[in-house]
Amino acid sequence: MSNIQVSLSEWLGLSPWVITYLFSSVLILLLASLTTRIFRGLMQRYFERKTITPLHVDVTKYRFVKNAVSFIIFLIAFILIFYIIPELRSLGVTLFAGAGILAVIIGFASQAAFANIISGVFIVTSQPFRVGDYIKINNEHFGTVEDITLRHTVIRNNENRRIIIPNSVINNQTIINSNIVDEKVCSLIELGISFDSSIDLAMKILRDEAMKHPLFIDNRTEEQITANEPAVVVRVMGIGEYSVNLRAYVWASSSLNAFILRTDLYKSIKEKFDQEGVEIPFPYRTIVSKDKSNDSLKA
Repeated sequence: MSNIQVSLSEWLGLSPWVITYLFSSVLILLLASLTTRIFRGLMQRYFERKTITPLHVDVTKYRFVKNAVSFIIFLIAFILIFYIIPELRSLGVTLFAGAGILAVIIGFASQAAFANIISGVFIVTSQPFRVGDYIKINNEHFGTVEDITLRHTVIRNNENRRIIIPNSVINNQTIINSNIVDEKVCSLIELGISFDSSIDLAMKILRDEAMKHPLFIDNRTEEQITANEPAVVVRVMGIGEYSVNLRAYVWASSSLNAFILRTDLYKSIKEKFDQEGVEIPFPYRTIVSKDKSNDSLKA
């Protein structure tokens, strides 16, 4: 035992062995922190080197493993602290010896944590979504997957806010993934025109305005191009109470481009409709007012 530890024990009024255990615990935690930094730094360098080579490294697995390394190293550090301190070691033996009711309590307390970890492993291995994918969860939350930790999945929405969802929850949800196989998106442009307007003219405007947009892509196959099929398909979807409902199928390269394309087209199509005299109808209501005044009742 060093003179510094003896001096500290006299100044704090603690046993020299307590000071020794404190020093050892702090040293173990510092070593764990340093080891974590070294491992994460090496993994970062390895990942950056592989991303500039033809070899492919999955960023989702990289992020998950990087988070798991920190957890495992600090878990080992705490086990070592329990082992080197006799009081804590004896406490651990006592807990394991009387593990009946306590094991049940700990099991219930840690059930959610282990469920999140196991669900995270399933997400990383089966990959229903990956870091960087644009997903929608039960039509409630949507955004870009930013990180997958041991317990949570972090999603950045369009407002640049983070939606943090436990892995066990998101693993049981219905997920719409816009990037899992093909990033191209077919955007549906739906408008209604009045019964007096020309359907052919309205369909031509929809088709022309869509094809003029810089984010529009031609998704036709070679056979469809040879057969002279239109690049933008426009169909009459039905006859409503006061409108003829049209739908145009317009392709974009990604979900974000499809959103921008759709919003721009609604503006340009409305302006073109106004120029060409195509009316977008609105419901009419006829109000009938009846005079129910009666003569005075006689007794």
